[in-house]
Amino acid sequence: MYCTKKVREDLIWVGANDRRLAMFEGVYSVPQGVSYNAYLLLDEKTVLFDTVDKAVSGVFFENVAHALQGRSLDYIVVHHMEPDHSATLQELVARYPQVKIVCNAKIVAMIKQFFTFDIDAYAHVVAEGDVLETGRHKLTFVMAPMVHWPEVMVTYDLTDQILFSADAFGCFGALNGAIFADEVDFERDYLDEARRYYTNIVGKYGTQVQTLLKKASALDIQMICPLHGFVWRRNIGDFVGKYLLWSSYKPEKNGVMIAYASVYGNTAIAAEILSSRLRDRGVETVMFDVSVTPASEIIAAAFRWSHLVFASTTYNAGIFVTMEALLSDLVAHNLSNRKIALIENGSWAPTSGSLMKKQLEKCNGVEFFENTVSIRSSVKEQNLAELEALAEAIATDMPKTHAATEEAPGSGEVDVNALLKVPYGLYVLTARDGDRDNGCIINTVMQVTNTPNRISIAVNKNNFTHDMILHTGLFNISLLDEEAQFDVFKRFGFVSGRDTDKFAGDTDAPRTANGLRYLSEAVSAVISGRVLQAIDCGTHTLFIADVTEAVTLSEVPSVTYQFYFDHIKPKPVVTEKKTGYVCKICGYIYEGDPLPADFICPLCKHGAADFEKLQ
Repeated sequence: MYCTKKVREDLIWVGANDRRLAMFEGVYSVPQGVSYNAYLLLDEKTVLFDTVDKAVSGVFFENVAHALQGRSLDYIVVHHMEPDHSATLQELVARYPQVKIVCNAKIVAMIKQFFTFDIDAYAHVVAEGDVLETGRHKLTFVMAPMVHWPEVMVTYDLTDQILFSADAFGCFGALNGAIFADEVDFERDYLDEARRYYTNIVGKYGTQVQTLLKKASALDIQMICPLHGFVWRRNIGDFVGKYLLWSSYKPEKNGVMIAYASVYGNTAIAAEILSSRLRDRGVETVMFDVSVTPASEIIAAAFRWSHLVFASTTYNAGIFVTMEALLSDLVAHNLSNRKIALIENGSWAPTSGSLMKKQLEKCNGVEFFENTVSIRSSVKEQNLAELEALAEAIATDMPKTHAATEEAPGSGEVDVNALLKVPYGLYVLTARDGDRDNGCIINTVMQVTNTPNRISIAVNKNNFTHDMILHTGLFNISLLDEEAQFDVFKRFGFVSGRDTDKFAGDTDAPRTANGLRYLSEAVSAVISGRVLQAIDCGTHTLFIADVTEAVTLSEVPSVTYQFYFDHIKPKPVVTEKKTGYVCKICGYIYEGDPLPADFICPLCKHGAADFEKLQ
């Protein structure tokens, strides 16, 4: 029996879940199972994006047949030749002999290695930037070598702005009935598995991932369809931001990961003491026994934390076997840019410390704390002092959460970042003057009184909407909610209504009783106002207004400035070291130093105060 999921009206998920698999690729434990995703596009021509692992071939072929509803299969796009996505390709060709296989030249060569059918008779070979038209849809192809095999490519649907991302943006775990990341609590239930997936499957190839992210940043991506895990249609910037961070090998969190190998518990207690002393100093720690914790979990933690401690007993004059295997794995995954401390133990010849250091020196950008703590059999008073000193050294090296200042309290210094702590929302303010509709983004709306219902809004004088309100005295506020996409902010915040019709082509946008347009999607409420007073506040005008209409549209929480920064605004893609500043509002990068004091962002029109130095 089939089990498909609708992604869009003409795009169907035809993949399958495997909860019986114990070890993915024979290496990585998957206690929550794994999904093998494939997608069928039903256009004038039908297009299947990838196949699945042979373990779930039965339900896959039933899904494809059901979704096709008797239609022929015109194309199969092969993004990646790893057998968990291609093992059923030969059977697919046997079932649908008229199909054309869309792939690149490297994939053709690998198909010949894996299978026996005549690929040359089926191949539709594409290169970077080629376009395949299937009716309403236009598909273009982007090469992504070594993410994480050399033949990998991704597909971008120019029509619906969908990225079919191969193994990028994947996640361990079966889908359990859901298909979209926003249908689950992804951060709570799946982010750890997404990190473990990335660091172990793709983590070695950070440079290549950054290259793909740079290409992707030029695309208007409204949805991501990966080969494992959930489809992303909201807060895409969240997950892309994680990939930017992970692929740069920068730590995700300040704190200490302690991994230890202990035979009789003496090395373990040394690790426990160090962790306790670090906690005494306010430093967050996590601990792993490498003999019982799967290496994939420790590797994911090593990518996450800023400081690492490895503690190992000496075994056969070398590193204990499980620790040696872990360190070899970390080096193979290209762990970089970490500060490392070492603890060794040995009853007659403790050598594990120097050997661990030699192994880890192969990693790029690692630094070691000066003194290795060396234990003879068990922890003694002298070792306690050494562990105390190590804890102090690590805590001192930990990045500070705020910069110290030499100025005495009451000096009058104004930290503009402090003002950003004031909670703001984000709203689309709309107005109409004559037959012209317009709107802009504002961040300041406040209810002044409830008897009568009265609100205030602050509007930049440079905004065309500001002038309309001055002239007409009427406005609407659409309260954006957390499902709002970045396109809304670009549409109403990055261009001027003086020379752009922001409602062009949007003839269905509804109007309130005052005749003004408002946004009905990804909006929690709409409020109409009639101006009573306009107060000149320099760069802005503060409008005080009576509420003439207010309607609740959804129960989704209204978006805040912080939510926008954390989850909606795309993270800037910097794949090489640059000197410059990035706009905290829209992500525009100014190259050069210093940033002119009067600089205005060409995208969102915010000033120099809203820029921060590139890290």
